[in-house]
This record gives sequence, structure tokens and C-alpha cells, in this order.
Amino acid sequence: MFTLPQKESRMTTACPDSDSIQGLASNKGDGLERECSRKPDQKPLKFYGVGDPAAVLPSSSPYLSSRGSVIKWFWDSAEEGYRTYHMDEYDEDKNPSVILLSPLCPQLSQSDMLHVEPALLQYPDWRGHLFLREEVARFLSFYCRSPAPLKPENVVVLNGCASLFSALAMVLCEAGEAFLIPAPYYGAITQHVYLYGNVRLVCVYLDSEVTGLETRPFQLTVEKLEMALQGANSEGVKVKGLILINPQNPLGDVYSPGELQEYLEFAKRHELHVMVDEVYMLSVFEESSGYRSVLSLERLPDPQRTHVMWATSKDFGMSGLRFGTLYTENRAVATAVASLCRYHGLSGLVQYQMAQLLRDHDWINQVYLPENHARLKAAHTYVSEDLRALGIPFVSHGAGFFIWVDLRKYLPEATFEEEELLWRRFLENKVLLSFGKAFECKEPGWFRLVFSDKTHRLRLGMQRVRQVLQGQPQLADGAPPRQIQEPRGPHR
Repeated sequence: MFTLPQKESRMTTACPDSDSIQGLASNKGDGLERECSRKPDQKPLKFYGVGDPAAVLPSSSPYLSSRGSVIKWFWDSAEEGYRTYHMDEYDEDKNPSVILLSPLCPQLSQSDMLHVEPALLQYPDWRGHLFLREEVARFLSFYCRSPAPLKPENVVVLNGCASLFSALAMVLCEAGEAFLIPAPYYGAITQHVYLYGNVRLVCVYLDSEVTGLETRPFQLTVEKLEMALQGANSEGVKVKGLILINPQNPLGDVYSPGELQEYLEFAKRHELHVMVDEVYMLSVFEESSGYRSVLSLERLPDPQRTHVMWATSKDFGMSGLRFGTLYTENRAVATAVASLCRYHGLSGLVQYQMAQLLRDHDWINQVYLPENHARLKAAHTYVSEDLRALGIPFVSHGAGFFIWVDLRKYLPEATFEEEELLWRRFLENKVLLSFGKAFECKEPGWFRLVFSDKTHRLRLGMQRVRQVLQGQPQLADGAPPRQIQEPRGPHR
């Protein structure tokens, strides 16, 4: 959630990226308190969709190639909300806009962080300086709880996860091939894999319907993966891999070890690569969520096709430093990605700084993570309680920076056009949420609300959300779903 002052003061932000009923989620177990069922007149959702960004291009420019026109179209269409925000960005005495940043600023200003020597000013090994890859291997071994120490030679360092997605798309796929991805998903991944590699995404559509005590809204199953893969194959689309985000963005969902094992076994059966984005792995503020890194599994079904990425952008609130890392046991993949690092590498000075940060486990464990988790939990509690007081259903699982909010009853008609109109009403009232279509959600009316900000700014943002919704007529059939027992499935 982003908020702007109503007058001429500048916009505030809660994240660098992007009614009178109980909420859908609590902080316990799976987080489900109530059923989220499909409205009687809502048609069943198609279970998969093959993306083709070029098909929606309205026109091309005489000055650009066809690829250039697609790239420009992404900028024009996908970044409107954030451009609006940055044109009116709030500056509160240069206070960090994200709650994660404040404890890091003094740490990055320490004298041992600022170091210059000739070797750091030369071209490095394109995989990253060895001293950094050694620290990354130790860091991931510890925080991912790997059963055996991870190896520096399996580490590649790039300037962020966007570059990692782009590089993996280039080296794993031919142009026109595809990755499976559960939807809703972080929509920028569409650009990451398409703009350079011309790789498409096959959406595995998830819905909010709860069918039993051991199911949850937007739950991914192997059956859904199988159906989407078969559907893509029937259209002549070759699928080369599966993308998993864990913890998930925008749902905040956490895959259990059992679920991860099932997804990896599915991929092995079909000889698919699995790219696991764990960029929020240290932002799990509820222990009951049961988060486990894929690198903690005792046995990977297909280690040569399992590739794990992590970055400091979210867990350390340092998106501006552009640090991302890939861990893969496939040396051919590591070498091919490393070759692209000459276009996506980090300066030696930043590599040194990152190594210093990652090796300081005492500070991370005793100072940073406890404070960060406490702030995230407090902010989440404030926003979730406000949503319950407003009677707004939501999904949240105690991980990440966001709550998946159900505003379907505020749409006069269940269409994406009405969803966008509601989004613009929020924008006009100086608060920026992200609407569901941007995440390829197939149910109009879901919004991602980012809560990682300070209390007084969250209060302002929620006041504006309330103002918008109080002026919005509700659907006649917007009665709350019935109460059900909180699921206690064996996988949680």
C-alpha cells in the first residue's frame, strides 16, 4: 500500500516494489478463518492460460523494432501506478520509506564496509568474486538450513532477481517456449522472461474456493500443474520449466516441505527445470507458517534441474543495491548464466560490501532479524485488525510484506474493468494498491495491500482506504461466507 498526502505534500510509500465481517486470515496455522466461496453466478475458471505479450500490442512504432515496441508497451501499460507514485513521492525528512531499511543504514556506514583496493576495481570473475561466493554459500547453508554445506562453485552473483529470471530464461529455453507459473503471481516476471528471451508463461490458475478443511484459498496442487501442462502441450506450446515463489507473492503463501517435494517430483516426471524464488525467505514473521527453503530438503528429486534464487532486495530492504544470487548444482547452467554476468554483474565495491554484510551472522541474528520480524508482525497486526473491523476478507499467512485483500463485493459488476475503476478511485484518493489483474488473478476484485511501513503512515493509508470504500456501493450478494473450522491439514 502506498499513500500520498492529499494536498501538495509528497507521496509516502510502504514498499519499494510495487464492511463488518471477520477477515479470511489470522496468524495461526494456515491462516484461514473463513471460507471464500465462488458466487453462484460466477463461471468456473479456465484452469490454465498461455501468455503471449505480443498478441496484446495495439500498434508498433515506426522508430522501433517489433521487440522494441513490445518493450515500450510494457513500460507504458505495466508501470502506470508506480510512475504516478514517483511523480508525487513523499519525503519525510529523508526517512526510509520501508520499515526494513532503518536498522541497515548505520550498519552499511560502518568503516569496514567502505573498502577500496585495486583488485576491486578490475574485471572480476563473472560469476562474482570468490570471497563473495564463499560468503553466499555459507550464508545460504545457514539460513536455508541445508543438510550439507553449499558449494561456492555453484553460486553465481548477478544484479538482482530480475536479471536472474532473464538469464535463466535465455539459457534454459528456446524462443517461444514457456515456463509454468501458479497464478496469481508477481506480474513483473512476465517481463523478466519475455523481453530478452522471448519466453512465455503458462499460468496455472488458482482460485479462492475452499472445498474442505484441508484446503485453503488459491492452493496449488499437482493436479492443477498436470492439467495446465497438458493444456499447454495440446496447444503446441513446449514447457521447459516451473517457477515457484516461496513465500509467494502476492498471496504470502508458504509451501510446506511435503508440497515442495510433490511439485519437484512432478517436474522430474516431465523433465522440467524448477526455478525457486526465495526472495522473502527471511521475511517470515510467523513461525507457525512452517517455512522451509527448498535447499533444506534432504533429497532433491532432480538437483540438476533445480535452481534457487535469493536477493537482498526484500529481506534486507536493499533493492537499490541490486544484489541477487543463483544456487544451482548444474555447472552448465551456472556457466551459461555467468557468461551473461558481463551485462548483469556487480561492481567490486558492492561485492565487498555484500560479503561484509552477509558474514555478520551475529548482527543479523541478534539485531536485524528480531527487530525486522517484530516490526513486520506489528504492522501486519495493525492492518489485519483494521481490515477485520471494516469487514474486508483477506488471505495472509505470516510471510512477506503484503495481504491479499478481497474487495469483490465493492465491484458493481464482477469485471476487470470495474476492478480497474476501483483501483483508480484509490489512486485519486492518494493511496496505491495493486489490482489483481496485474498478478494474472482470474477473479476480479482482489488487491495486494503492502503493510511494511510505519504505523502513522499505515493509519493514513487505511483511513483513505476506508474513505474510498465507504463511498462505494456493495453488491447485493456480498453477504459474508459461512464460518468454517480453521484447517489443520497434516502438511502445515
